[in-house]
Amino acid sequence: MTLRALIAEDEHLARRLLAEYLRCHADITLVAEADNGLDAARAITELKPDLVFLDIQMPKLTGLEVLELTGRRDGVIFTTAYDQHAMRAFELHAVDYLLKPFSQARFDAALERARRLREQPSPGLERLLPKAALTRVLVRDGDGMQVLLVDDIAYIEAQADYVAFHAHGREHLKPQRISELETQLDPARFVRVHRSFIINLAALQGLEKTDSDAFIARMKNGKRIPISRSGYEKLRTEI
Repeated sequence: MTLRALIAEDEHLARRLLAEYLRCHADITLVAEADNGLDAARAITELKPDLVFLDIQMPKLTGLEVLELTGRRDGVIFTTAYDQHAMRAFELHAVDYLLKPFSQARFDAALERARRLREQPSPGLERLLPKAALTRVLVRDGDGMQVLLVDDIAYIEAQADYVAFHAHGREHLKPQRISELETQLDPARFVRVHRSFIINLAALQGLEKTDSDAFIARMKNGKRIPISRSGYEKLRTEI
């Protein structure tokens, strides 16, 4: 089976070297290159490569921020000139960590490890990521992608297998389950008030009681969002 690879590296010569090393492997096709973190995140989201060669220090977004935004957890091989994460990566059994400069033989060994682990999540890789709640999300913007600040989101709505982020009067879709997203947000700021809605408490104007003794969240942008019983109990503890 042919594997599809992405190189995310801000140094031109380093990208060329990685591409040359890949040419020795007939079962791997290079599908894209990126010279900054934002383009890397876009390529990972749109192309879904099997392997990602990811530098840690890059413009716009770091390698770890790319993983945070895309949710990528497998097939990632770090390539970097800095060794502060190296021992931790090996201890946590990440796919591999290539410290520059590295040889073809060292590269080939990393590929072999990636092939063995391709069908399973990389053990411990999540522990290399920032443990803080999400601060940014990657969303579609027309034919492209953009980074949306979590602070700018008024509320989030479940739409089948997607979530819709509502910010600045616009709706931004992302393929993700609302239950998964809920675990990534700061619970002191974002509350799931209904099975289909998560609200930003900073964007909440007030609560309204309906004729059936239920409650509605009135948002500062004018949106009125239904509140379930469990959602109301959560709100009572936060406001």
